[in-house]
Amino acid sequence: MMQVLEVREFEKIIEANEKNQNLKRFDKQYQCLDKKTFHKFLEFIHEFEQKEENSDILNFITIGYKKALGQTITFKNYVGLIQLKKNVQIQILPKIAFLKEEKDETKKVFLKMLRSMKDFSGKTAANANLNPENMNLYEIFINLYIQEVRRLVKNGIKSSYLNQEENLNVYKGKLLVNEHLKQNIVHKERFYVVFDEYQANCPQNRLIKSTLLKLQQLTGSAQNSKEIRQLLVSFELVEPSKNYEKDFSKVVIDRTTKCYEVLLKWSKVFLKNKSFSMFSGTESARALLFPMEKVFEAYVAKNLKKRLNQAGWDVSIQDKGYYLFDTLNGEKYQKFALRPDLVITRPDESIIILDTKWKSLINNKKANYGISQADMYQMYAYAKKYQASEVWLLYPMNEEMRNTEPILFDSGDGVRVSVFLVDVAQIEESLEKLFLAFASK
Repeated sequence: MMQVLEVREFEKIIEANEKNQNLKRFDKQYQCLDKKTFHKFLEFIHEFEQKEENSDILNFITIGYKKALGQTITFKNYVGLIQLKKNVQIQILPKIAFLKEEKDETKKVFLKMLRSMKDFSGKTAANANLNPENMNLYEIFINLYIQEVRRLVKNGIKSSYLNQEENLNVYKGKLLVNEHLKQNIVHKERFYVVFDEYQANCPQNRLIKSTLLKLQQLTGSAQNSKEIRQLLVSFELVEPSKNYEKDFSKVVIDRTTKCYEVLLKWSKVFLKNKSFSMFSGTESARALLFPMEKVFEAYVAKNLKKRLNQAGWDVSIQDKGYYLFDTLNGEKYQKFALRPDLVITRPDESIIILDTKWKSLINNKKANYGISQADMYQMYAYAKKYQASEVWLLYPMNEEMRNTEPILFDSGDGVRVSVFLVDVAQIEESLEKLFLAFASK
């Protein structure tokens, strides 16, 4: 049976013992793992820390020490799941604030946020018949993959021309003279030829079949298993991939194969234990983690762009229009690119700059509400270079900041930076308030 430990960002995982076994009842920031699993988890972290490609692991997993509790493990700014072994899974969910009268639907909101990312097919994710609060994250991701394959099958699996070499009784294609002489000295009726054949057994379909076969072994959901069996019928004429690297390298995403793009990203995740972060997995342990900074940015951008386009306002995401410096010693030398998350142009041509930050602010004016100095320097540079009439910093709403007064910083030389708290659980209503704030100025 799968042991699932569900934690939120910034909660601490500790080793369970007699002293702290009831700690969770009194302090929600702690989660306990049995001694054996806790030390397996520490080994897992240290193992990946030593690999060059995972060298940034301690940027989002912190190993600390607390008196009377021992070593602690904390996740920050990355969410998703880590499977340590076949029956132990750690699910890390984002810290989302809900109103007291609202039901905690963190998984549902998190999936809604993920739909905004280019690594997900929004249509498939939106149509998936899921009850996320009753499923673990890995089964949810498996189900989303299944729905994407189902959509592909419904629209028709693509075939490709594949290079074939065969010794045939009919002549077609091009005769391979050397092989023909070797093979057919006795059999004059045969031809050793090379030819192109249009068939479904192409690299992208082989990779999808291999993914389905692997997920069939991994899933613990009867529904997922049933749907995979149904889909495999459509891939009967396709062989499983014998060399993942080779097949991935052969796939070219163009107009005819665009429908495979998202599927193959996820096939890479499942087949090669890759992740959407710098942190990957091994054959014995899998990690599927998402950077919340990017998830929050994509979520806000998608929803705000939709609202502003309705009003006829222009929106540029991750704008690349300016550099901090344009010359060096009098010569053109554009360096230090500026990349605001959103650049909005009103109908009157005035510009608004928005930047999103996945960080919990604190209701403490003396501490600048927890806003970093570096972020403010960044906003000041944006305002000057873009000659923006307004600059906004967007942070996720939290309980401490829910009823605070508006926050507006003024430099005294024309730069004004406003802070807006986005309620991710009620994104449409929250961004409507932001739009009204834009429109009132």
